Amino acid sequence: MDQLLAMHAFVRVVEAGSFTRAADSLDMPIATVSKQVQELEAHLGVRLLQRTTRRLTVTPEGQDYHAKSTRILRDLEDIDASFKLAQGKPRGHLRVDVGGSTARDVLIPLLPDFMARYPEIRVDLGVSDRAVDLVGDNVDCVIRGGPLDSSSLVARRLGEAVLITCAAPLYLRQYGTPAYPEELKNGHRLVSYVSSQTGRAMPFRFTRDGEKSEIKVEHRVGVNESNAHLAAGVAGLGIVQTFGYAAEAALRDGSLVEILRPWRPAPYPFHLVYPQSRHVTHRLRVFMDWLLEGFPARVARDGGAAAG
Repeated sequence: MDQLLAMHAFVRVVEAGSFTRAADSLDMPIATVSKQVQELEAHLGVRLLQRTTRRLTVTPEGQDYHAKSTRILRDLEDIDASFKLAQGKPRGHLRVDVGGSTARDVLIPLLPDFMARYPEIRVDLGVSDRAVDLVGDNVDCVIRGGPLDSSSLVARRLGEAVLITCAAPLYLRQYGTPAYPEELKNGHRLVSYVSSQTGRAMPFRFTRDGEKSEIKVEHRVGVNESNAHLAAGVAGLGIVQTFGYAAEAALRDGSLVEILRPWRPAPYPFHLVYPQSRHVTHRLRVFMDWLLEGFPARVARDGGAAAG
């Protein structure tokens, strides 16, 4: 038995909550991961996991072994990283989760610079607007907008995005251009962004002279992915509230028009987030530092639209 490999497999099973997810993250067959854990239990002479067809439970002995194993694995990674740091060459596999429009319009255009600086780092992007389990899905960090709702996460603020309200010219010709937010309640069709986590539509928010307000009107269309949400607005399905950087191209070519500019909502914060329990590797640290160089300016773009 390779005890270090078995220890690593066991830690991943506990963090992922299943043998299947652990095997996927380790790129190993499920049978191999299961065998490693069984051999580790036989070697230690204790039961680390209780397995049923429905649940996987960590025994008290397993919890203790997981905590001690995690410390050992982190120490080993620190030792490796110290030598790599001395050589100035961070390397390895970095898994980053990011929302659809943020990936398309902010991160991916910046990424060639990162790949040129750190050619020995391999980046996997998980692109979706769904909430991910950073530990269970074995993700190093996520880039997300909005308020933070978990004290178990560490966050670095990346900047603020401009939120704008806009619609297609075809829609405005048919339904008219609202002069103030309350007019949205008078027969206008809204395309709401629906949270993939809660299933709830985000209200349309507005701010003027320091006063904030929300318009909650039953939407005609709801979309839970940011690129598709913007596309629905371009298609003339209704009024959308979206990020200025996401709408920039559509505003420039005239397929969207900004409206209600004096009531633009308060800026929307973006953070890079990772678990408190996750060791900050050299590759994650250089990625965070690099991201802070270019991300704030790109996410703050407002599309350059004239007032509507």
